[in-house]
Amino acid sequence: MNFQSQINQESSFHLRQAMERLREGIFDPVAVRLLTAHEDRLQAAVNVGLQQVSSGKSAQLFVRGSYGQGKSHSLAYIQDYAQRQGYVTSMINLDPRELPLHQFKLVYGALMENLKFPDRNDTVFEKRWKQWVEQQFAGKSITAESVKSLIPENIPHLFRCVLTGLAMNTVALTSKQKTTKKHMAYRPREFSPQLARVFRGETISYSRLQRALKYRQVDFYREQSLVCRGFEPYWQMLQGLSELFRKMGYGGWVILFDEGESMAQANISMRNRNYQLLQQIWFSEQPAHILSVFAFTDDFFHKVESEDYDRQLLRQQGEEPLETPYFEQNYAQAWRSLNQFHLQALTAREWDDLAEKLTMMHTRAYDWSAPDQLQELLRERLKKSVGEETRYRLKGLVDQLDLEQQALMLKNVTSKANRS
Repeated sequence: MNFQSQINQESSFHLRQAMERLREGIFDPVAVRLLTAHEDRLQAAVNVGLQQVSSGKSAQLFVRGSYGQGKSHSLAYIQDYAQRQGYVTSMINLDPRELPLHQFKLVYGALMENLKFPDRNDTVFEKRWKQWVEQQFAGKSITAESVKSLIPENIPHLFRCVLTGLAMNTVALTSKQKTTKKHMAYRPREFSPQLARVFRGETISYSRLQRALKYRQVDFYREQSLVCRGFEPYWQMLQGLSELFRKMGYGGWVILFDEGESMAQANISMRNRNYQLLQQIWFSEQPAHILSVFAFTDDFFHKVESEDYDRQLLRQQGEEPLETPYFEQNYAQAWRSLNQFHLQALTAREWDDLAEKLTMMHTRAYDWSAPDQLQELLRERLKKSVGEETRYRLKGLVDQLDLEQQALMLKNVTSKANRS
């Protein structure tokens, strides 16, 4: 499909919205879809990972480039592309203070909060899950054990109970039963929101969780502990959920992490922990349908390369000091073979093509005809912005198009006034 046909499929409203967001330097899904450079090369890199995911293996992809070169734009494109291929996606920004990787429970919660589904409607997972379970048992009674049989076995016990509770109906009590001491804690409106909070990684009191599961008929919750601590149970939950997404008809799960280089800005203890977690995420041998995509600047890899992997940590073992390696392994060597997509600066010819596409979008959005000399004016504008970040160069092009459109409108008004 040529570019004009792609534009014609978009409404004028969405194209104007895209122009408005480009002026403000923020993302717009239409602009991401229509204006991504090196699209074929990026799609090929993503497809390698998606093929692995389809075969039940976790895969990874690094989007690597300098500041302002388009890493976040590329992640937005990958998210949109993955959704068009039928994958569930989640994209988050790692932050060393508010969302550090080593506090994986927070990362898990952020991934849950940012779930997006291929159909792009706002229905939350909990509602989709309940509807899907009801479809599986159409016309039959649903029990906790039958719901449990649908849940992948590698999902931790806490989340297995919560998922079952979310799919089950609350036990109905008579008016007389509700007044008894035995059922004083019966608050049916609270049970579903409480279970949804636990599913999204929040902590509620054990007594509230117990009541919600009891009245949602999840009797097997007593079989194991409901406590989840550390990285492993939340990573297992992500792996299990990716299998559940496949059962529900999606391709799998693409999780995207922007600002990955922030992990290298932590102190050495935190960096060591972050490297351990990345190693577990990227080299997990457990079957899963997850493609993890990280955006890094070159600074991250320079830091990984420059770490002192011979450094020893002195521990007191009884009366004798014991030296142990600070890092578990040389991560620079271990990660050399991973799938990387290197962002490249656009050539002058590629900027010309981008300016032409932007002109087509602008004229279609605001219903005007570009004068013949416009492309030359845009080239002049690009020459003045060499060295600036991509988003500022795009903003400059949109500003130039705005000026030309307004000049044309003024010329037409003046001409009409003179004739009359």
